[in-house]
Amino acid sequence: MTIKKKAPLKETISLLKRYYPDAHCALDHKNPFELLVATVLSAQCTDERVNMVTPALFKKYPTPEAMAKAPLATLESLVRSTGFFKNKAKNLKSAANDLVEKHGGEIPQDLEALVQLAGVGRKTANVVLGNAFDIPSGIVVDTHVTRLSNRLGWVKTENAVQIERILCKVVPEEDWILLSHLLISHGRAICKARKPACDHCFLETTCPKRGV
Repeated sequence: MTIKKKAPLKETISLLKRYYPDAHCALDHKNPFELLVATVLSAQCTDERVNMVTPALFKKYPTPEAMAKAPLATLESLVRSTGFFKNKAKNLKSAANDLVEKHGGEIPQDLEALVQLAGVGRKTANVVLGNAFDIPSGIVVDTHVTRLSNRLGWVKTENAVQIERILCKVVPEEDWILLSHLLISHGRAICKARKPACDHCFLETTCPKRGV
């Protein structure tokens, strides 16, 4: 019997594309600013909860200019249910202010500029650049991507920075943006954290099931 060390990358991505043809960013947004705000709010929070909070937030503060002038207490109240609301509200107001003062109210299409904004790390910058501007600046690594990358045998680390670095070396750049959506879709549908449905998984024959 051959011991599977890792799932074949090209074949796995091809199958994921076939089974999840509609994989996309789960955060509701209409423009780059809304995506930036939603992604900041998604830290330690579900996308579903963020999507419940943002309609009222965007109605009241639809632009960086409006959010920069928002009373901090009002922002805190609007984002309270996403958790860590005081820090998130402070970061959103600060980021909005910098967008107005340093970028003319526009979202910069540059990773280095984005990560200078309050509350914006590399992961958030990758989300915004990839999904708002179709710029493959890197691969978004969240809990699903971390879990599946390890189970598939592509990486042997929980460190998001290392995982991104490893994946970017082996995954074609044209798949960088989509890959995280594919893995997140599979993680939610089949390869769940506590009880993966391996018996019903289309990757069952090639997946080494590391850690399962």
